[in-house]
Amino acid sequence: MSLNEVRIQTEDFDLSTEVAQLRADYPKVGGVVTFVGTVRDLNEGATVSEMELEHYPGMTEQAISDIIDKARQRWPIFSALVIHRVGPLKPKDQIVLVAVTSAHRGEAFAASEFIIDYLKTEAPFWKKEQTPDGARWVDARVSDDQALNKWL
Repeated sequence: MSLNEVRIQTEDFDLSTEVAQLRADYPKVGGVVTFVGTVRDLNEGATVSEMELEHYPGMTEQAISDIIDKARQRWPIFSALVIHRVGPLKPKDQIVLVAVTSAHRGEAFAASEFIIDYLKTEAPFWKKEQTPDGARWVDARVSDDQALNKWL
C-alpha cells in the first residue's frame, strides 16, 4: 500500500507529527527522509522582511501530485508527503516539507531530492518579497534549473 499526500496551507506544520503519521501504518519502512525549507532573511543582496506566496488552487496540487508520481516511477517509495505553505511568511518560518518513506535510505534520499528539485521549478507558485526598496517578485533561479537538469 502506498500514500501520496499534497497539502497547500497557510498554517504551519509540525515535523515530528507529520513523520509519525507517515510511518504509522507502514512497518516495512526502513528510511524516512525529510526536507524542510525555510524563509531566508536575505535574498539577492537585499534584506527580506516578508515573503508572500500565491498559487493556483487545484492546479498546484495536481502539479505536485504529478511530481510525486514521477518519483514513484524511478524509486520504490512507500509514501510521499509535500506540504507547501502560502500567504505571508516571515524569515525563519517553515515554507515547505517534503517527506519520503521507503525500505532503504538511498531510495528515500533520491526521491526526496528529486521531488524538491522539481517542486522548485515546476510547481506553480509565485513569490513576492518585501525588501527595504519595496515589494519585488522573485524570479526563477539558474541554480534551481541546474539542479533539475541532473534528473533529465
